[in-house]
Amino acid sequence: MSPSSPRRPALFARLLRALVAPVLAGLVLLTLAQRLSPVSPWWLELTRYLPYPLWLVIGGAALLLSLPLGRRWIVASLAVLALVATLMLGWVWNAAPPPAAPGVKTLRVMTYNVKAYRAGLVADGFARLAAEIARHDPDIVLAQDVHGLSTAAPAVDAVLFGARERHRAGQYLIASRLPLRDCRTGRLEGRGDEVGTLRCTVRVGDVDVELVTVHFDSPRTGLNAARREGLEGADEWRRNHEDRLDQARQLARQLGPATRPRIVAGDLNAPEASPVVQTLLATGLRDAHAAAGRGYGFTYGHALRVGRSFLRIDHMLVSAGIEVAACTVGGGEASEHRPVIADLRLPPR
Repeated sequence: MSPSSPRRPALFARLLRALVAPVLAGLVLLTLAQRLSPVSPWWLELTRYLPYPLWLVIGGAALLLSLPLGRRWIVASLAVLALVATLMLGWVWNAAPPPAAPGVKTLRVMTYNVKAYRAGLVADGFARLAAEIARHDPDIVLAQDVHGLSTAAPAVDAVLFGARERHRAGQYLIASRLPLRDCRTGRLEGRGDEVGTLRCTVRVGDVDVELVTVHFDSPRTGLNAARREGLEGADEWRRNHEDRLDQARQLARQLGPATRPRIVAGDLNAPEASPVVQTLLATGLRDAHAAAGRGYGFTYGHALRVGRSFLRIDHMLVSAGIEVAACTVGGGEASEHRPVIADLRLPPR
């Protein structure tokens, strides 16, 4: 045996530690930055949109490399992998709510980017949308991207939304079993269309509830630029993110303090930890999934090459005075976006 042979295991272990340690540290720092950073530079915001299997593969590879290093390294790798699978990816698990108190009104609300123009290109596209809405049977539907409905047969609206009263403006439609009133539109500079938001009021028992549906700019252009051009596409991604953040700030200013229960829902095209959503939460709103959901609540990605939802970019936000009893996501067969469905409780005044 050569004199150098006993040194080989020690050199191999040092090499493994040199590989595993920075990976584990990087995943911890990235997770904490994504969840806790008060600012979000472009590169950090970009990491929020990467498919979650990437982070799990990196964490899993670190775990495999740590196996020859002993128990402490294995435990550390498992802990980091669990951190990624929960905190980074937005996993929550809320307890079942207590029974509703006497006099409390319940309301099931759905927000759904229906991508109606795509549904119109498929023979059973509208039937799939109708089946998805009927399966959850919401009292109120806040829909985005309804453009294709304007060119469909008039009966399609009734098939999708049944006997619910409907108010449409631009790409938005609010359908409700409760009478709608005071419906009005708002503008978001830079959104590219005349109708930036649609707002209506419904009365639930003796309480007026404000409904707001919105759709922020898609990150698709910026993501494609970053993917295809690398650092050269960073400027496009930065502008894309800043436009979305500016729309959130405009909406927050337009909404102002909530003087009555308020529901803000739609395709915000940003995860909850993003400053885009945090800007709205800072007005006193709460995310329904974070308050009462279980699991990841991913709503987007199943129609992409990865074939699985990996982003939660469709949100329902509620103000004080509204209790979230449950929040779930629907199926992905009818649209590129899964709907978000929340069971809400409103105590009497």
